[in-house]
Amino acid sequence: MQARSSLPAHAARLALAIGACAAPGIAGAQDAPADDWIQLFNGRDLDGWIVKIRGYELGDNYAETFRVEDGLLTVSYDDYDEFAGRFGHLFYSVPFSHYRLRIEYRFVGEPAPGVEEWAYRNSGAMLHAQPPATMPREQDFPISVEFQFLGGLSDGRARPTGAMCSPGTHVVYRGRLDDTHCIGSSAPTIDGDRWVVAEALVLGGERIVHFIDGSPVIEYGGIVYGGGVVSGHRPEMKPDGEPLDSGHIALQSEGHPIQFRRVELLNLRGCTDPAAPSYRSYYVAADPEACERQ
Repeated sequence: MQARSSLPAHAARLALAIGACAAPGIAGAQDAPADDWIQLFNGRDLDGWIVKIRGYELGDNYAETFRVEDGLLTVSYDDYDEFAGRFGHLFYSVPFSHYRLRIEYRFVGEPAPGVEEWAYRNSGAMLHAQPPATMPREQDFPISVEFQFLGGLSDGRARPTGAMCSPGTHVVYRGRLDDTHCIGSSAPTIDGDRWVVAEALVLGGERIVHFIDGSPVIEYGGIVYGGGVVSGHRPEMKPDGEPLDSGHIALQSEGHPIQFRRVELLNLRGCTDPAAPSYRSYYVAADPEACERQ
C-alpha cells in the first residue's frame, strides 16, 4: 500500500542534508556500561507499559492479549474467537528522542482466527509513536514509524525482516522523500521460531538505522507527518509536513503470537558537559537539565 504527497520545502532540505551528515553509528556507544541500559521489560510484569487495543478504551487489555509467561513478554490470542481488526499496541510510558533500542523476539504458534494473510508472522516496534492517551477508541495504528518484524513462511519466498513502515508518516530514503508505506530491508528471510536480535539506532527525526542480528539492514531519516495507513485518529495529531523527532516506543499485536525476552534502551540524550557527574561520552543530544540531576 502506498500514499502520495508533495515534497514539503523543509523536507526537501532534509533530503539533501541527510546524506551528507555524519551521525554516529551503532558502534559509537558500544562501550556504554551495562548499567546504563534501561530494561524496559523487567521480566516479571507489564509495569511501565500502557495497553491500547482498537475498539477498547486505553488500558483495557482485552483477553490478556499482552501478558508475561515464563518470563517472556507474550502477545497471545488464546481467548479470541475472531481477530476482527483488533490491532493492539503496548506503549512504554516514557517518550524518547535519541537512543539505541535492543529487542529480542520470536514468532510462535498460529495466527489468530480471521487474520489476513499479510499479518501472518508480522509484528513490529513503533518508534516516535504518538502518546497512547491521544488515540481514540477506534484508531487502528499509532502515528509513528515502524521497525517491522517479519517471519518467513517456509515457502521458499523472500520475506526479509527489519523493514520500515510508516503509518501517518513519510521518511527521506536514499536522498529523497519516499512516501512508500513499507520500504524493504536487506535482512535475510528468517523461517522458524528462532530468536532474532533487532536493534535500532534512533537520532531524533534525522536518522534511524535498523539492525538485525548485528548487521545494518536499512537507514532513513527526515521523518515528517503525512500520508495515510492510519484511521480513526484525531486530525490535530497528524499535522502533515511537520517534522516528527520523538515519541513513544510500542510493541505490536497484529494478529500473530510473538514473544519478547529482552526490551532494553540506551538513552543517547543527556548531559554533554564533561565536568558534570552525569556526563557520558556517548551522548549525542544535549539535555541541560540532566546535568543538574545526580
